[in-house]
Amino acid sequence: MCFLTRGMPLIILFLTWVVVILYVGVVPFLGSVPAYYREVYEAICCRTDERVQVEVFQRLLQRTDLSKAVLGQIAEHVESTDGFLSKLSLYKALALIALAQQGKQPSPKLLENCIQELPKPQLGEPRDLGTLRMQPAQDDVLTVSQTLDKLLARDAVQVELIPEKKGLFLKHVEYQVTSQRYKISVYRRYSDFDVFHEVLLQRFAYRVVPALPPKRMLKGVLTSVSEREFIEGRRRALGRFINLVARHPFFSEDELIKTFLTFSGSDVQTKLRDSYKKTGDEFMTNRMATLAKEYLPADIQAQFSTSRELIRNIHNSFHKLRDRAEKIAERSKENATDLLMFGRELSTLGSDTSSLPSLASSQSTWGTLRQSLKSLSVEFAVLSDKSAQQGRREEDDVVEKLNLFLDLLQSYRDLCERHEKGVLHEHQRALHKYGMMKRQMMSATVQPKEQASVEQLESRIVQQENAIQTMELRNYFSLFCLHQETQLIFTYLPITSHILGAFVNSQVQGHREMGEVWNELQPKLGCLFGGNNGLKPPI
Repeated sequence: MCFLTRGMPLIILFLTWVVVILYVGVVPFLGSVPAYYREVYEAICCRTDERVQVEVFQRLLQRTDLSKAVLGQIAEHVESTDGFLSKLSLYKALALIALAQQGKQPSPKLLENCIQELPKPQLGEPRDLGTLRMQPAQDDVLTVSQTLDKLLARDAVQVELIPEKKGLFLKHVEYQVTSQRYKISVYRRYSDFDVFHEVLLQRFAYRVVPALPPKRMLKGVLTSVSEREFIEGRRRALGRFINLVARHPFFSEDELIKTFLTFSGSDVQTKLRDSYKKTGDEFMTNRMATLAKEYLPADIQAQFSTSRELIRNIHNSFHKLRDRAEKIAERSKENATDLLMFGRELSTLGSDTSSLPSLASSQSTWGTLRQSLKSLSVEFAVLSDKSAQQGRREEDDVVEKLNLFLDLLQSYRDLCERHEKGVLHEHQRALHKYGMMKRQMMSATVQPKEQASVEQLESRIVQQENAIQTMELRNYFSLFCLHQETQLIFTYLPITSHILGAFVNSQVQGHREMGEVWNELQPKLGCLFGGNNGLKPPI
């Protein structure tokens, strides 16, 4: 009886050893498997197959700094099927690598005699080995494969003011929103844009969501020039907002956007909120939410810091370009006003019918000259109109494009702040809370307390662990989205050539049109005044 009791573990071990031989076709090792082996396996195995690709294993061998001859010997002793290694084959390979790194012959016979823990290879931290894992081509979900032309072609949305509707105390500004993609026009108020922005930010908190222009409650009737300018500026800003949203590669297909651009019912705000309640935020619906960590590069934090600094510098430069472009457009408008006033003053001067004094009338030609001045106001009015058109082109084609890109850059900066102050802060706060609970639990084990309070504390700890796990997943998903949104910024950078092209074309067209009017005016001066047409005589 004693013999059977003492012999049972050996018999069970022997039978297990035989079964493994028959099942996998390799001689197992009797030594215990270190935790490091399991960590390496978890880092490099396929998530869908639970095996290790041969290509990944070959990359792992390159990290060992062993000679090609030794690596060849190890590869000969490691079995693979259909391009994959099993978990047991990988463990065998890790043990052989460790033996070779110790200067021993990588022979399976040495493993058969190993009854203690198997040797640990020097391959670095397991978490750093995740980059060796190969993702299928169709799973390249981290890359934004878009061009600026493709983004711009997604949709073009026009936002136009419609006549104000008078309320009891205020005039309500309303907009006609027309989507080229959906071929439909809907009517929206600022409050509709506000609710849309609110639910969009809740749904896509980890994406670049452009900010809305300020609401600024309107008091009284809109009669002042400054008030009209504000309304026009807000219309332009709303147009930029909705176009950036409608062209976004990741949420332009979402039901929220389609509802805002197409729903013609009486209560679009309720419709938008109901739509969000049905779906929840992107973390709850995106299939990559729980897998984001597996696709992130190992140096994601370094990449994020470098890109953020670069984009900050780009933002500052474009801000200065926009300011200069605004001044150029403003000067064109001021020039239009000055030319018009110049012509009017000539007309006023020519319209003066006062008789000349006798001392000037004998030889002066002022009377004839004065009558000719009145007709020049027409040419100067044309010049004023051309200069005003120049200012509008500079504002519409240059300043507006600069503002569009600046809105996107600012929304990226806002996203970075949300990531740091939101997800990371909540994660750190959850870890702090978890640490306090663990200390309370340790205190409870040292100082006996009621069983109910201990169980309640244990339940809270489990809940907090689940919360921390969710926070970690959200943190990785936030980084995943941030990586994609960074690519989106760089995808938009070629808009610089669009802006420069529009600026050059506006200057060429403006100077050509102005030059044509000036050239037409010059010969008229000869007919009106004779002589050198006001030019200095040649020296």
